[in-house]
Amino acid sequence: MPRPRPDGTGLRRLNALDRDGALAALLRCCGSREWAGQVADRRPYRDPEALLAAADRAFAGLPAAGLDEALAAESPPRPPAGAHGAGTPTARTALNAAYAAYEQRFRHAFVICLDGCREEEALDQILFGIRIRLGNGPDEERAATAEQLRRVARGRLRRLAA
Repeated sequence: MPRPRPDGTGLRRLNALDRDGALAALLRCCGSREWAGQVADRRPYRDPEALLAAADRAFAGLPAAGLDEALAAESPPRPPAGAHGAGTPTARTALNAAYAAYEQRFRHAFVICLDGCREEEALDQILFGIRIRLGNGPDEERAATAEQLRRVARGRLRRLAA
C-alpha cells in the first residue's frame, strides 16, 4: 500500500485509472472481485467520504461467495515486527496456536481491524479478539468477520485515497 499523502492525490489517481488499474488497486483493499468491480464502476469520487460510502454499499450487498473470496485473500494479522514487552515470545507462541485453532474451527483466516490500535497493544488485541471470537457460533462469527473485513477495507481505502 502506498504511503498516505494528505493532499488527496491518491483519490485523484484512483479516479483517473482505467478500470483494470482501478480493480488492481481496489483488490489490494478487499480481495473480492465483485466488491472491487462495484467500487471501480462508481468512479469518479468527489471525496474520500463518497468512496467509503460506495465501498460500504458494495460490501453490504456482497454475496457469500464474494465474502469467501475476500477472506481467501486475507492473511492473519501480524503484530508489528518490533513489538516488544514482557512475555512477547510466549505471546507469539500463543498467537500461533490461537490462529491454528481459529482456522481449524472456522476454515478461514482470522480478520481483525487494528486501525487506531497502538503498536504496543496489537499483539494483545489480536489474542483477545481470537479468544472471544472462538466462542462464537458459525453464523455469529461470519457476521463478526464480515464487519472486521469491512473495517479493514475502509482503512486500506483511506490510505489509498490519501
